[in-house]
Amino acid sequence: MKNPIFSHRTILFLILSILLSPDFTFAGHDYTDALSKCILFFEGQRSGFLPQDQRMTWRANSGLGDGWTYKTDLTGGYYDAGDNVKFGFPMAFTTTLLSWSVIEFGDLMPPAELRNSLVAIRWATDYLLKTVSQPNRIFVQVGDPSADHFCWERPEDMDTMRTVYAVDAPGTASDVAGETAAALAAASMAFRSSDPGYAETLLQNGIKAFELADTYRGAYSDNANIRDGVCPFYCDFDGYQDELLWGAAWLRRASKNESYLSYIQDNGKTLGAEDSFNEFGWDNKHAGLNVLVSKEALEGNIFTLQSYKASADNFMCTLIPESSSSHIQYTPGGLIYKPGGSNLQHATSITFLLLAYAHYLERTSSTVNCGNVVVGPASLRRQAKQQVDYILGDNPKGISYMVGYGNYFPQRIHHRGSSLPSVRDHPQPIACKEGSTYFNSPDPNPNVLVGALVGGPGEDDVYEDDRADFRKSEPTTYINAPFVGVLAYFAANPGG
Repeated sequence: MKNPIFSHRTILFLILSILLSPDFTFAGHDYTDALSKCILFFEGQRSGFLPQDQRMTWRANSGLGDGWTYKTDLTGGYYDAGDNVKFGFPMAFTTTLLSWSVIEFGDLMPPAELRNSLVAIRWATDYLLKTVSQPNRIFVQVGDPSADHFCWERPEDMDTMRTVYAVDAPGTASDVAGETAAALAAASMAFRSSDPGYAETLLQNGIKAFELADTYRGAYSDNANIRDGVCPFYCDFDGYQDELLWGAAWLRRASKNESYLSYIQDNGKTLGAEDSFNEFGWDNKHAGLNVLVSKEALEGNIFTLQSYKASADNFMCTLIPESSSSHIQYTPGGLIYKPGGSNLQHATSITFLLLAYAHYLERTSSTVNCGNVVVGPASLRRQAKQQVDYILGDNPKGISYMVGYGNYFPQRIHHRGSSLPSVRDHPQPIACKEGSTYFNSPDPNPNVLVGALVGGPGEDDVYEDDRADFRKSEPTTYINAPFVGVLAYFAANPGG
């Protein structure tokens, strides 16, 4: 047998020479830093009276009169994106995903970031509790979006109508009430160990919200008195049925009550559990529902839930490029892409599902049969890591799509508070149309909204740092929320 050309010692010497070369840079990301910033972002979206420990100090109090037309307190909560409206539908979804992040991956978070995550959840749930505080009524929105979008002004200066949009039974709001039930149930699990009293309050109000959703079935945007206020912004495009199943599934997981198990068993087909399984976001919960319910199907070996697991398996197979059933579109640089703008909302939510499902498969020593290939937890995590690293800078433009992370990130995001001088630097009010000067300015935003994930690049990986291009440059709470759990996983497992 001939001796190898290089000995093991020689190969080791060559590797060390390359690694120690001044031209070599270690690849990888600081996922812990990204996690901290991802959570911090939510402080920049706060509405209401800000606490003394507010870290995003360029923000100040806003929306302090919210709810006065109904003689009720509707202060607090989050602005959904770069505007100054509190949309209940995406806020509830954001809360559910923040809570799910803590439930699945909170034990991997540094203690300080777990605490900050719970603070971020509570800022939302304190508000959501107010929205369901009156019998047979749910408050679904605060702020006239048409008037708000006509202006470019700081939340602290708002002088547009703070219209309150409420749905009273027998008016229908199964989507918002169902998602609110899911949010409160999930949050009750997140708080169970640290604040059991608050957790029980959340759970009981989640049960009430679900009863409202299920008793009076229909979409909230079908109500003539609020339709013009919620559409086309957060209109229910995909139906309310998925939110009923989603709310019931979360109440089942939080309460262990058999009635909710029966609900998702008995109503799966009639409420379309097997429809549109390749979508997950504020309007369509199908893929997330299937992954969530699959946990119990896998761990409890409940045969009557196998259809949910089958749908979850099918969804995972669509994401694996080497699978014969792969049909999710990717950009040339490797980012999950779905048409319609604000694409990172799909990338972050789907990445979260990849990691959550990998978690469930690993705990039950299971795999997914994708026809020509068998997929296990490691494969799903590789797909997830590719998305995370792309978002943090490993992409054709070399840009981090998280504001404040890395050396090159968006400077001109579509966000009123970030793009206008803060009240500390400019105490005088900036009126509705006076903000146009700042909107049209080529200068970077004066206030850095640290941790904000923007809408992201188009299908060709192209991103122009353009404030006016809101589909690409506007951050939203529901882009960030699932990314909290994703980053918690990779902060603890940087190699994937």
